[in-house]
Amino acid sequence: MTTLVIKSVACSLCILNTLSSVSPNVLKSPTPNSLRHVMKAVLINEFGDPSVLHVEEIPIPKPSKDQVLIQVKASGINPVDTFLRQKAFGHIPPLPFIIGKEAAGVVVEVASDVGSFKVGDRVVCCLPFDGGYAEYLTCNSSNLIPLSERLTFSQGAAIYVAYFTAYRSLITKGSIKAGELALIHGGSGAVGIASIQLAKSKGLKVVATAGTQEGLEIVKQAGADVVVNHRETNHLQKALSEAGSKGFDIILENKACANLEEDLRSLREGGRIAVVGCEGTAEINPRWLLAHESQVFGIKMSAVTENDFKECTACLVKGMRDGWVRPIIAKEYKLEEAKQAHEDIMHRHGARGKLVFVMDQ
Repeated sequence: MTTLVIKSVACSLCILNTLSSVSPNVLKSPTPNSLRHVMKAVLINEFGDPSVLHVEEIPIPKPSKDQVLIQVKASGINPVDTFLRQKAFGHIPPLPFIIGKEAAGVVVEVASDVGSFKVGDRVVCCLPFDGGYAEYLTCNSSNLIPLSERLTFSQGAAIYVAYFTAYRSLITKGSIKAGELALIHGGSGAVGIASIQLAKSKGLKVVATAGTQEGLEIVKQAGADVVVNHRETNHLQKALSEAGSKGFDIILENKACANLEEDLRSLREGGRIAVVGCEGTAEINPRWLLAHESQVFGIKMSAVTENDFKECTACLVKGMRDGWVRPIIAKEYKLEEAKQAHEDIMHRHGARGKLVFVMDQ
């Protein structure tokens, strides 16, 4: 049998655009118009295990051209944060820096050239250069998304990484169409939940997997039509039988090292697989690609263009208004619990939604 061995230790969440420059949210002058001049932040002064995460007081940053100052209410916690902390990432910012790819909060100051947002606006902060684990942060106005009153700040802090990954996987690259059958592998995690909701909003029938009873309930809550336990033998065949289909049109794969070969066997003609996570190597038989004329592609957030960002933002703003964008929060932490939060995201078995920090302010 002809085989192809794919080696990977990456995930779409750890291929975010983190440039090797000092974080714009660290060591700036304090804002003179605020009642406070310092803020708490989780600062990394050295790379290593979770013990290197320390809460420190540093000056509140001042917005520069085209920026706003955000009072953070909640910050998202993602696997990429743990990779950055360990220096196990392609582009590492110099020390010290504040990690965190996403946050939600309230605009408290705007630069004079910003006309699209005003003080008091609720926003989601998309942070390709990090800075989310803090009580305040500055963000380019072009990287902000209005946050609907229908969602909490914790839910707002769960939008950028998960929903943008889902959108790029299923729409930008996956070209999904109404009536198709989607498989969301690992549907109880933040990206899985976002993918289920997005696929359903576009008229797809959705099969989703989870590995625990609680996870199975989560994917049902997210809107999956068919739910299966991926720890069971022949779970994909059972899912296809229940869905009344001979193959999936598109698969979102969170653990390609374990599932890619079986995914390829389960596609229908012209099927696609979006790989958003892989923790090791995968051995596949390329003949399955020939048999179905199928495609396998990876997803990285750093490839999102300005137009991609605007398109996805428009979809999510409408989704918040229509009610289908509904992040599910697994647990909330204080900044002082950063070490435990990183232990939990690295070692938890059976995801149940998003982990977030909430601020004491």
